[in-house]
Amino acid sequence: MKKLLALPFSIIFYLLYGLTLIVMHVAQWIAYNLFGYEGHHKTVKLMNWLLVQTTKVLFTSYTYTGKHKIPKGVPIIFVSNHQSMYDISPIEYDLADFHPKFISKIELGKGIPSVSYNLRNGGSALIDRKNGKQAIDAIKKLALLIQEKNYSAIIFPEGTRSKDGTPKAFKESGLKVLTKYAKDAYVVPITLNNTWKITKWGKFPLYLGAKVSVEYHDPMKVSDYKFDELFAKTEEVVKSKINY
Repeated sequence: MKKLLALPFSIIFYLLYGLTLIVMHVAQWIAYNLFGYEGHHKTVKLMNWLLVQTTKVLFTSYTYTGKHKIPKGVPIIFVSNHQSMYDISPIEYDLADFHPKFISKIELGKGIPSVSYNLRNGGSALIDRKNGKQAIDAIKKLALLIQEKNYSAIIFPEGTRSKDGTPKAFKESGLKVLTKYAKDAYVVPITLNNTWKITKWGKFPLYLGAKVSVEYHDPMKVSDYKFDELFAKTEEVVKSKINY
């Protein structure tokens, strides 16, 4: 019965979500070409707010905790578990003041309205998983950017989404490069819960009433830790609050 009820809401959601991506693709292009980085950044913030609002058609709710812990005026490396494509907009919007950039597979850099344009022009690292040197160089460039500008990077060290919320083992390579070249950075672990439930039944119909939570944990200064200790502690903290 609930799946049947979800059918019209899922249709409305996809229409609104798709329309938002198309309209905001044009808006990003205009903002970037007329007003440069700052104009583009503000447009991306608006886009992510709109995308979050569209999920509320599905009665999705959001709870954020711990944001007050995040230091300002320094480079930040946010490390999060990864449950769904719907992870991105809630945290990118909420963290907009920290100018977040993503580490993303290179395939996402083309073909997706708004998303691909933002990844290509917003400072994110697009990595070729089949080309280790290219991936390292792209992540190094991102690390140097956040170090210079006091921006932030968001990394999902599981590499792929955990479709039922159960976390996968963290991979250390991306975080290792970020911490090596962003020496003044702080690592802030993030635990996401229940974004996977939006696609619990697959892509159609979508689940109604997912209660998404985003928890920011205590920051850790990169220079205060050996990498192995920092990596292990980050993975432990992120996974300790996952509901699965």
